[in-house]
Amino acid sequence: MLEIRDLRKSFGQAEVLRGVDLTVRHGEVSCVIGPSGSGKSTLLRCVNHLEKVDSGRIEIDGELVGYRESGGRLRELPDRAVARQRARIGMVFQNFNLFGHLTVLENLIEAPVGVLGLSKVEAARRARDTLRRVGLDGREGAYPRQLSGGQQQRVAIARALAMEPELLLFDEPTSALDPELVGEVLAVMHDLVRAGQTMVVVTHEIGFAREAADSVVFLDGGEIVESGPPVEVLSNPAHARTREFLQRTL
Repeated sequence: MLEIRDLRKSFGQAEVLRGVDLTVRHGEVSCVIGPSGSGKSTLLRCVNHLEKVDSGRIEIDGELVGYRESGGRLRELPDRAVARQRARIGMVFQNFNLFGHLTVLENLIEAPVGVLGLSKVEAARRARDTLRRVGLDGREGAYPRQLSGGQQQRVAIARALAMEPELLLFDEPTSALDPELVGEVLAVMHDLVRAGQTMVVVTHEIGFAREAADSVVFLDGGEIVESGPPVEVLSNPAHARTREFLQRTL
């Protein structure tokens, strides 16, 4: 499903990603952990082509993301082609990123209508189905300001699901929530795991990574220090840097 090879990204003189390799198969969940500033969010933004890569390649089902290859060089795709690719890749941000002037239903139907070309009737039907999946049926007419942080994040998940993405990216989806609201968002994510949704999750929730992930990636200084099954990386890490991080986190 997702293949990342030798991905490099710099901002000015700061090299944020230094040759990252990552493979995620259909139906798998990969959790990316690591300290702040390690490049985790940048990695996700490159997958969705919200950030342009400096070198390396990202493929979804064998299709190069954001670029086409010509004469051995990568040339950026036009905006319309990038939008088509993004329709296959859902993303849930830390701070919800909902449109405050739109109702919950309006937030959910905008992309399916504008990007996928669905009718408003079909988009609304799909939106209500996804709201039921995240436990928010009946809240279609609410505005984001009328919802708790946990509810807003569940709306953000529903908005991503309304596009029926092949790959779902989560960028620390619980970090902006009060502790008592974290559980309701993680419960929705566990349901997605059980449904076989392919996901890459940047998270500080080590318990979720232990229970839900097929693989855990420890990223530090823009490099993958260690990766493997949760039982290995989280319970018996091979690298001292991973052990140090987990001791401070747990």
